Amino acid sequence: MKEKLSRILLVHNYYQIPGGEDTVVQNEKQLLEEHGHTVFVYKRENQEIHSFSKVRKLGLFFESIFSWRTYREVKSLLQRERIDVVHVHNTLSLISPSVYYAALDCGIPAVQTVHNYRLLCPAATLVKRGKICEDCLQRGLSCAVKGRCYRGSLAQTLVSVLILKVHRLLGTYRKIYYICLTDFNRKKLLQINERGCRQIWPEHVYVKSNFVWPGEAACELPRKDQFLYVGRLDDIKGIRTLVEAWREMGDKELLICGSGPSEAWVKGYLEWHHRKQVKLLGQVSHEQVQKLLRESRALIMPTQWYEGQPMIILESYAAGTPVIGSRMGNVKDMIKEGITGITVAPGSPEQLREAILQLPEFDAAVIRRHFEIYYDPEKNYAQLAEIYQKVIEKTNSRRGK
Repeated sequence: MKEKLSRILLVHNYYQIPGGEDTVVQNEKQLLEEHGHTVFVYKRENQEIHSFSKVRKLGLFFESIFSWRTYREVKSLLQRERIDVVHVHNTLSLISPSVYYAALDCGIPAVQTVHNYRLLCPAATLVKRGKICEDCLQRGLSCAVKGRCYRGSLAQTLVSVLILKVHRLLGTYRKIYYICLTDFNRKKLLQINERGCRQIWPEHVYVKSNFVWPGEAACELPRKDQFLYVGRLDDIKGIRTLVEAWREMGDKELLICGSGPSEAWVKGYLEWHHRKQVKLLGQVSHEQVQKLLRESRALIMPTQWYEGQPMIILESYAAGTPVIGSRMGNVKDMIKEGITGITVAPGSPEQLREAILQLPEFDAAVIRRHFEIYYDPEKNYAQLAEIYQKVIEKTNSRRGK
């Protein structure tokens, strides 16, 4: 594989708030370089927008749909560095789908990792007013405009809708390849074809999970009687369900790592109800999270939306720690019931409390083995290399090489 493919361009538009996608890009870059590939990175950062003039910000409307700067810079890089594959992670807002056309015009395959539901939903979440919503899939993108679904802003929602509308009309999404993180995501992505127009070729869609570095071996020592939540403090992540579940828990501790829009509510609730066993740790370093995972009886994922593929679940399995998660979407599919964790109904503090109180003992070595089978970096590399080779062969075949 190394002899046939050596030069890869990773493309990523960083959001203003760092997230899991940034970690995935860094992990894949390191993994590819460890296997002898030359990796280039084309990046933009949405922080740049703060320095834009008012006129430039008005132009961002068009730049988000097609950025000539991205097109010129990427095309020049592809030709100069003789790139074999363009692997895109995020294009919003500054890179735009123009990166695909830079690759296509150079005869180079473009692969898009699907981290969220943005190709289906302008808000990228399939959530509206705190509930799962598939209106845009079933009735069209105008539903998002009416609901101001992206950040509650009509203007930003309209831009997101127009990006999808324009590139669906141009057939852009039929011209590239996709990596979905789970089978659930693949099935959901292909629902884009159900309204009569083939937007994505099913044979262009592959499934390859994320991975994390294994770190220390699974902890075999007795765990502390503590439970861990790591993530954004947001209603849609189930944070209210979690803290409401924490009553009559005796000495069981709940450690909450993260911040977010529901943080003030959580603090007020805990103070009002005197929940001293619940500790808000705020933003915690990655190293500290790893330590807490190895010490805790379980990670709790009470999410109320489909999720993408939470990296924290992979890290929990690497630590040999079971997961108590919502019985929906990707969290449900990632938990092997009774072996790597248990699932409960989303939005039910009662079921969550019962699951915590009756949590059986799990075998850390078995959970670690599950990690090694499904999320090991070396196996992940083999899958990624195979996908790259397939898309190169398909592209060359179409060009008659």
